[in-house]
Amino acid sequence: MTEPSSAVDRAILDAARACVAEFGVRRTTLTEVARRAGVSRPTVYRRWPDTGSLVADLLVRELREIVGRALPEEGSARERLCQGIVGGGAALRENPLFQKIFRADADVMLTYVFERLGRNQRQLIEMFCEAIELGQREGSIRDGDPRHLATMLLLMAQSAVQSAGTVAHLLDSDHLDAELAYAVDAYLAP
Repeated sequence: MTEPSSAVDRAILDAARACVAEFGVRRTTLTEVARRAGVSRPTVYRRWPDTGSLVADLLVRELREIVGRALPEEGSARERLCQGIVGGGAALRENPLFQKIFRADADVMLTYVFERLGRNQRQLIEMFCEAIELGQREGSIRDGDPRHLATMLLLMAQSAVQSAGTVAHLLDSDHLDAELAYAVDAYLAP
């Protein structure tokens, strides 16, 4: 389940968000989520078998909202993709939910850095692919396999988001965004 289909689903996801923001992923329980959502534990368990699957769907929802707000509607495909990546990265760095996970549950994120792609990463690659294909058709993005280019963009953006804190004394947020924009734009330019 990645799209909440009812008010109950949304209430459960909202409660899960509050729990993760307060306690972190490891200390969030379905019991506490149910209590905060005002539903029974069986109601939660019928929808999500465990905390991991609930948190995964929560992160998909959260990222989808962030990306939706970050994508501009005007400009070439390359300009929109570049602005979307930079804006989305900045929003992720500032998002309280992701901040808590990066701070308290970094090991949860390591799985998706070193071991396998998660749903969010696969969705971003697909979204980047679509923008790249459009940009290639209009001539604003260089030739190349769209999936390869999109995967590289994911790696660039992911690194900029996850490692921003380690270089903050060298590269503040504004300069990080400017350098990421330059890197993405130059990478995609024909």
